[in-house]
Amino acid sequence: MMEFVPVLVLVISFICLLAIGTPVAWSIAISSLLTLLVSIPAMPAFTTLAQRMGTGLDSFALLAIPLFILSGELMNKGGIAHRLIAFAKTLVGSLPGGLALINIFSAMLMGAIAGSAMASASAMGSILGPEMQKEGYSKEFGAAVNITSATTGLIIPPSNVLIVYSLASGGASIAALFLAGYIPGIMTGLFLMIVASIWAKKKGYKVGKRSSLQEVFKTFIVALPSLFMLIVVIGGIVSGIFTATEASAIAVLYSFVLGLIYKEITLAKFRQILLDSSATTAIVMLLIAASMSMSWALSYENIPQDISAGLLSISDNKIIILLIINVLLLFVGIFMDMTPAVLIFTPIFLPVVTKLGLDPVHFGIIMVLNLCIGLCTPPVGSVLFVGVGIAKTSIEKVLKPLLPLFLAMLLALFLVTYFPELSLWLPSLFDL
Repeated sequence: MMEFVPVLVLVISFICLLAIGTPVAWSIAISSLLTLLVSIPAMPAFTTLAQRMGTGLDSFALLAIPLFILSGELMNKGGIAHRLIAFAKTLVGSLPGGLALINIFSAMLMGAIAGSAMASASAMGSILGPEMQKEGYSKEFGAAVNITSATTGLIIPPSNVLIVYSLASGGASIAALFLAGYIPGIMTGLFLMIVASIWAKKKGYKVGKRSSLQEVFKTFIVALPSLFMLIVVIGGIVSGIFTATEASAIAVLYSFVLGLIYKEITLAKFRQILLDSSATTAIVMLLIAASMSMSWALSYENIPQDISAGLLSISDNKIIILLIINVLLLFVGIFMDMTPAVLIFTPIFLPVVTKLGLDPVHFGIIMVLNLCIGLCTPPVGSVLFVGVGIAKTSIEKVLKPLLPLFLAMLLALFLVTYFPELSLWLPSLFDL
């Protein structure tokens, strides 16, 4: 019975802390401390926890996160989103549910450049939200489309969460993870487009006018400097010219220069950009530090090994185990933010799936895509709250149009889980 006590302390304390409204980072850290106190005296428990939080952030790879956050803010405020939306409008604006498709397509492009779901949801919601309402779309449907499409940026590289997974997995190639995210991310976006188009047709929403080839070409040329950053950042990482961390610094410089050329970034705006990105970085880094302490507490109590043995005792069938892991991660995503979930559950589930012959890169895409769904679900879904807040509506009203979009994301998750070629084909082309 004693070996189950740390698990019970960890789970019960974490759920209770969340239930009374304790911030997620503090809930993780406090429940980790209480778990350690079961096995070791108070003073070593406190000092070990503090040490693990500090050393957990001592990683060169993690430097990419604040830099990609800053580049995302620069793009959001530097006029890039407007140009991407204009380009998307010429491509898909004439299809059923045109404005919804523009939102999804623009979010995919924005995600591929900024790598931030929050930046994408904020930019697309504030620009396209009012326009969709003018054209007769319900603000709840607009919010649902914006919320779900914003998460595609966490699969399509560059992605901060994939960098975190690389760290948690003990060294899965960031370049391979970035390439592995393209097909699943684009596929998820296409599924969302199909559902949004069917919903819009059913509701009789307006269809935009068809753009001429000249208009498509003109908006493409205007958006080209923004799109070129994809080639610079991802091309540089894959070809080995620079690391992901160095690429993030190049992304900051590139987006800053582009903002100056577009004359969208002023001194006052740049000061606000630095403040906003610093605040976001502080939140993310506190989550990472707390999650690192929980990871260590789990390892100390041999909890990952116990869970691994328990799962493998249920079945040694890869299909069954992956189904169980996906259900558990979907449940975890409801209550926990993405970054801590990746850091805590990667060391638990990765040894299980590797024993069954699964590639760590493939599992990383499964995990991130799964947890993307959690960002759209209450009570902790950060993108859900941003999308609802921008649309000035309520979560209850958004849930109905959100459900079919959830199903589209679940279908993408199913295909990515059971067809590894969707994730591994591109990295194999580059021998990664």
